[in-house]
Amino acid sequence: MASDSSVASISQHLNQFVLNSADMEEFLGELAKVSARTLSEDGDEVLCGITLLRERKAATVASSSAAAQAMDEIQYGFSDGPCITASREQVPVHIEDLEADDRWPQCTARIRDHGMRSILAVPFLLDGDTRAALNLYSHRPHRFDERARDLAHGFVSQTSMALRLAVRFAHFSEKASNLRATLETRTGIDVAVGIIMAQNRCSQAEAFELLKTASSTRNVKLHTVAASIVDSLGQGPARTHFDS
Repeated sequence: MASDSSVASISQHLNQFVLNSADMEEFLGELAKVSARTLSEDGDEVLCGITLLRERKAATVASSSAAAQAMDEIQYGFSDGPCITASREQVPVHIEDLEADDRWPQCTARIRDHGMRSILAVPFLLDGDTRAALNLYSHRPHRFDERARDLAHGFVSQTSMALRLAVRFAHFSEKASNLRATLETRTGIDVAVGIIMAQNRCSQAEAFELLKTASSTRNVKLHTVAASIVDSLGQGPARTHFDS
């Protein structure tokens, strides 16, 4: 198991990695794998998944293995469980032995069927409505002793800043993508209006009303009707040009 100094070194690696990552999922994948390696010992593998709650939906955005992801997804099927509770309520959850814990009986019984005996879920410190937790699983009961818990909490504390950065980058990227899509749609509609104006020798307002009427009559979205009009010219779809 890693020492405190090596955990600090790992957090520095992750803070740098987030700046070089193409997206948040890439960063979280590295975080899950590093967490599992840090807390595992020879012949005693710890599994790691990372739950992210956004817009009230839970998902495993990264895991150290398919087995780790499967443990998380069992809980999503019940819409509850130790890892969802840790994320949602922002409190650490520690199950020393799944055979002696009855807080989530159906959920934990399924996890126990996969050979897991202990769980530790530690929430990240994030901004806004986004919630996340580092989920650790072991085949051994009482696997996460005080030292392991301290390491996990310290690891999460030191990497929360990097995760906050990753979430912010993802948020800005999503906003940029949505803006680009909106501009593309607006461009297609404007070009279609121009085509209607030329074909019918009418004003811009009249052309737009004709487009809206066609959309309503066909029960098709406005931008879809606009795209079909532009495509009918055989010159390809309308494109918005962005300066690089």
